[in-house]
Amino acid sequence: MASPPAMAGLDGLAGLPVIVGAGVAGLSTALHLKGPCVLINNAPLGMGGSSALAQGGLSAAVGPGDSPAQHAQDTLAAGAGLCDEAVVRRMTTAGPEAVRQLLAWGVPFARDDKGALALHLEAAHSRPRVLFAGGDASGRLMTQALVRQALAKPSIHVLAPAQAQRIITQHGHVAGLEIALPEGTFILPTAHIIMATGGLGGLYNATTVPEGQKGGGLALAARAGAAFADMEFTQFHPTVLDTGTPGQRPLVSEAVRGAGAKLIDETGQRFTEELAPRDVVSRALAQHLAAGHRVFLDARRLPGGRFSELFPTIFARCLEHGVNPEQDPIPVRPAMHYHMGGIMVDGACRSTVPGLYAVGEAACTGLHGANRLASNSLLEAFVTGAWAAGDINQHPLAAQSPGQGTPHAASTPSVPLQQPLQKPLPDVGALMWQYAGINRNQEGLSALLDKLRPLTPHDDAALMGCFVAEAALRRCESRGAHARSDYPTCRPPSEMPRQSLILGDVLA
Repeated sequence: MASPPAMAGLDGLAGLPVIVGAGVAGLSTALHLKGPCVLINNAPLGMGGSSALAQGGLSAAVGPGDSPAQHAQDTLAAGAGLCDEAVVRRMTTAGPEAVRQLLAWGVPFARDDKGALALHLEAAHSRPRVLFAGGDASGRLMTQALVRQALAKPSIHVLAPAQAQRIITQHGHVAGLEIALPEGTFILPTAHIIMATGGLGGLYNATTVPEGQKGGGLALAARAGAAFADMEFTQFHPTVLDTGTPGQRPLVSEAVRGAGAKLIDETGQRFTEELAPRDVVSRALAQHLAAGHRVFLDARRLPGGRFSELFPTIFARCLEHGVNPEQDPIPVRPAMHYHMGGIMVDGACRSTVPGLYAVGEAACTGLHGANRLASNSLLEAFVTGAWAAGDINQHPLAAQSPGQGTPHAASTPSVPLQQPLQKPLPDVGALMWQYAGINRNQEGLSALLDKLRPLTPHDDAALMGCFVAEAALRRCESRGAHARSDYPTCRPPSEMPRQSLILGDVLA
């Protein structure tokens, strides 16, 4: 198959670093780069990703009596023994400076009546340290502020809508990106690609993220030969609005429980500790639902004020579905929310493919370990963008020189399209929830791989589902967000360390 032409009419962009994805992580990368760059997104800036949906906020040790060391300890505890401690301490130390920069760039973090930054308490945090904006619109307002900064910076060249289709390598190094624009498909030569495409929550048929977020960016990296880490650790948020329909469901933020809401069943009885780590609460809800109960979040009498004033976005979404949280308990259930795994990167966010970086949820930095601490994700998105940009800033000549010759398709293991499917694809989302959901076992994971592997030549969602299933099958224990009914105990980390996978491992 002939390669697409070079970018006709956009020759001035050749050789610039290319950032794929324009959520907080991608925008942060672009804003921290000293030189020009290309920022592509499959939707208008500020839309299409998960960043704008974040309700709880950003965690940082900026309150009285708090410290990055305490923030690190909480993160390590939530990560259940598999965090990279050096990354954790570096990230939490970067938190206060990240807040200062975000304030300077116009993020309207809330303040208390004395003018100090207002802070939420969320699950598994030992202190209130979650900054928020607009009540429960933190991600949206943060994203909007960064979009304004990006649009005001002439060196950031935006291509949107645009779809990344293939990472091009030459002699094992990134050499270009094939992208689809409304006018056609082209190759943009570059030595640096930064994947900021988010996670793979849309693989599941109950999720809080956009349904289209099925790991397409991760699949590009996999087919280019990148290694992945911690793929088995999929975090299910305990409380999403139970709409009774599959697909994306409105999140009912952890901050609601932090504000005093209680989890009850149809009898009005509490059955779990609301502020336990997310994996604990999610499993408790799943077990209670499996026993035939219904589950509700009772937020009718919050000590801090009326629900509609504290959480206006959630209040509006509940009303859309016929629930008034000030009068009725909110029906909730768990759903896929965040992926701790992703493209394996080092301390500069470099993947195992030279020239390929990953930031935000697309990356696996080792910060989260087996279970993400609430609201560490926006911090990681912003800070990893700065880390990746800092490394590229130190190598500006490489960024301008994609190499000699014509970029070509990756020579690393790939899955070519062999033939059109003779029948419709099965429901990958339903399969993932059934076999790789909150509770897993060898029989189900093996069945999932048998069902998904034949689809990988045709479907990136099936490919990324194989990564999750293979990693989950290899981890013969229960730890953090990964629970095996056939291996219910947690083994010493030395026996079950962090594991990495490449494409050949999951297709064998």
